[in-house]
Amino acid sequence: MEKRLSQLAIALTVIGLLVSVYMTIYKITSNDNMCIGSGACKTVNESRYSEVNIAGQVVPVAVLGVAGYAVILGVLLFEQRADFLQQNGSLVFFGLSLMGFLFTLYLVYVEIALIKAFCPFCVTSQIAMTLIFILSVIRVVRQP
Repeated sequence: MEKRLSQLAIALTVIGLLVSVYMTIYKITSNDNMCIGSGACKTVNESRYSEVNIAGQVVPVAVLGVAGYAVILGVLLFEQRADFLQQNGSLVFFGLSLMGFLFTLYLVYVEIALIKAFCPFCVTSQIAMTLIFILSVIRVVRQP
């Protein structure tokens, strides 16, 4: 059962990573042909909430997604190879997914209350991160 949870977590993380890469490309290129559906991607992509200021540098939120999903994927892939992760992998996975989930809740709030637009790619990433967080909770609870 644990192997299936890990495989599912890896699959969801890869989905989130791919969506984040796609949204990073869309943010950098502003290619509206990449936006599907009602055009809400454009609304979200052009909003002031699509970027954050980190140490004086403007960083697209999608880049944070790429980084976050990549770190989670690294933990999941190297969990059985690195001594530290063999002992603490479940807690590291939980901590990272908790941070991602809390940021996801913020982004959902921004889309619903402030922007009033739903980007299908953003929603896909939000669902993936929520499921990743749920899997991390299950792993921590089942940990001996």
